[in-house]
Amino acid sequence: MNKLPKKPEILEWIEQNPTLTTKRDIAKAFGIKGAARIDLKRMMKELEAEGHLEKRKRSYNDPDRLPPVSVLQITGADKDGDLFARPMEWQGDRDEPVVFVIPRAGDPALGEGDRILARLTLVKDEAFAYEGRLIRLIGTNPKRVMGIFRKSAEGGRIHPIDKGADREWIVGSDATNGAKDGELVEAEQAGPKGRMGLPRARIVDRLGDPSAPKAVSLIAIHQHGIPDHFPDDVIADADAAIPMGLKGREDLQDLPLITIDPSDARDHDDACYAHADDDPKNPGGHIVWVAIADVAAYVTPGSALDIEARKRGNSTYFPDRVVPMLPDRLSGDLCSLHEGVTRACIAVRMVLDAKGQKLSHGFHRGLMKSPASLHYEEVQDAIDGNPNERTGPLLETVLRPLYDAYAALKEARALRQPLDLDLPERRIELSDDGKVSSVNFKDRLDAHKLIEELMVLANVAAAETLLEKKTPLLFRVHEEPTPAKLESLRETAQAAGFNLAKGQVLQTAHLNRLLNDAAGTDDAELINISTLRSMTQAYYAPAHIGHFGLALRSYAHFTSPIRRYADLIVHRALVTAHGWGKDGLKIEEIETLEQTGAHISDTERRSMVAERDTTDRYLAAFLSERVGNEFKGRISGIARFGAFVKLDETGADGLLPMRSLGREYFHHDADAQTLIGSDTGMVISIGQRVTVRLAEAVPVTGGIALELLEIEDQKVAQSSRSPAGRSPRRKGSNAKRKKDKIKRKVTRTRR
Repeated sequence: MNKLPKKPEILEWIEQNPTLTTKRDIAKAFGIKGAARIDLKRMMKELEAEGHLEKRKRSYNDPDRLPPVSVLQITGADKDGDLFARPMEWQGDRDEPVVFVIPRAGDPALGEGDRILARLTLVKDEAFAYEGRLIRLIGTNPKRVMGIFRKSAEGGRIHPIDKGADREWIVGSDATNGAKDGELVEAEQAGPKGRMGLPRARIVDRLGDPSAPKAVSLIAIHQHGIPDHFPDDVIADADAAIPMGLKGREDLQDLPLITIDPSDARDHDDACYAHADDDPKNPGGHIVWVAIADVAAYVTPGSALDIEARKRGNSTYFPDRVVPMLPDRLSGDLCSLHEGVTRACIAVRMVLDAKGQKLSHGFHRGLMKSPASLHYEEVQDAIDGNPNERTGPLLETVLRPLYDAYAALKEARALRQPLDLDLPERRIELSDDGKVSSVNFKDRLDAHKLIEELMVLANVAAAETLLEKKTPLLFRVHEEPTPAKLESLRETAQAAGFNLAKGQVLQTAHLNRLLNDAAGTDDAELINISTLRSMTQAYYAPAHIGHFGLALRSYAHFTSPIRRYADLIVHRALVTAHGWGKDGLKIEEIETLEQTGAHISDTERRSMVAERDTTDRYLAAFLSERVGNEFKGRISGIARFGAFVKLDETGADGLLPMRSLGREYFHHDADAQTLIGSDTGMVISIGQRVTVRLAEAVPVTGGIALELLEIEDQKVAQSSRSPAGRSPRRKGSNAKRKKDKIKRKVTRTRR
């Protein structure tokens, strides 16, 4: 037929056949041939001019409709756990449509910011316009950058704050978002590269003065995408919570369950109590109670609180603030075991023999009232003979029995042989105005070790109970080192004069023997750092694999549900296993345990990196006023671009760039983790003692640059450039001969 269709007929065809929308497709559908094609072309242009159609290359689409296959960006989940998305490209005049994403079995876990290719179906009479089914995951948020904005006539540039970032980003005049010169900003990539191959950016957030003390943790929060704002419905749920009563619970209020935490603790989620076992069949034995805040009673599956807690995965701790997993109404109040108030808890009663071996245990859902919230130092002082008015009344009845139980647990620990690393932890202290006042190393008191052993014991009990009752859970998994990492550790140990035997099934006892051999020597820190680096990273999974580092067959996290979602899952599993109520683990949660484990392992790593970056920035700020000073330290890492040094005084890590190592060319041996001088044959390797000069400390990036002055008490010739500005000549072949001669064995002169 050569009769032209009417405009409504064309629009109806395009709607029903969204993949056949070229002029040729439309002509074929209506039988239009010859000169009539000219009239069809005119009609299509009229529909385009009237806004009914939009021409994209050689096809036509309704601008107020999405193509049947579209790229979407996940916007998040609602309080019911349903996932929604928005189209990445929307040209219509109407409001941007909402897409309800329907997951299928086997689909990857999707989170806010993920970009997907999805097949869409138009729906009516719903709060959303389309249903979408995943075709494939194609990416995440557009690449983001945080940096200092420098204004110019054409817009400006962003100087990234990431250490090692050497590219600036160009910002057009229409993409500055009103940013002022020198402000800290967050931007996202916007289009192709600009002049000189630099990426273009659009400023999406202005964060203010980068030199302000409070900006340090704020930078890490934004840079790593840590959610720091609770949605209104989450706050509403938390505010509506009320204290739990005794109904359905055991009355544990007569047990003197005390909390022992850091002096600046913001929450108290675990309490403990011990006494001698009066059973004649267990002479010298102990009864130990560990009670944990019953977070599961308040954060129920599928609630707004639960969705947000899972999204965050854990709390993140900075020197000046905490980004909590739960709102303060719960984390700082109803789920915090404060002194003198009744609180819901899940407690485990454990029976130990005289040598600290656990004979039996049982879990209880109860109501407790702590008689005291103590901190580590005052507890240790009391045991050491200096009780105060708070610890004095509890010394004989509560504190000494706890230490007696700890003495038995130490025997069991010595027999079990968990990995015993000696790596001091830094403590950054801030003044009232938020600046670093001092950097010290935390003391490791017996009070700390007591609580650690009790928490490990309770975590083991939780895992064993759920295994026995065949209830799914998330284990804390730590696998043994890979053969490659183990071989690297063995080579480092041999170079330092120690031995890690081959040909045997690796146990933590073998590593502890190495650590003990190195204790008290100049190489102690080297061996401890190298052993730590040989370890795999622990993670959460429903698979029962065991915990290598703790030398335990069954281990799960149970003791910190305020700040770790994994512990909340274990609490729900215990509720289900014991039939305590309807707030246990749901079928939907069980089916997605693997995805949940992977997600919260990722959020844990995210928090660790953010906390480390924040520490680096605070240390750089602390040292920035001491540029030019000399410091003692030890080589802690080797890279192709230089060496890393850990400073003795602060524990800060600084970089010795290759150019600062001397006048000769250094060959990088990645296998042996050494730098070898081409002229002198000098070997720079992990663990060597050095004296360095602080050349630069940049608070906004956390970068610390050093100059090498001495290595193993031997002065190093300072680097210099030739008159022509050339770098020292490279003697690659000479360096290779020296490398072959060394054969990956590091020669030390100090032993």
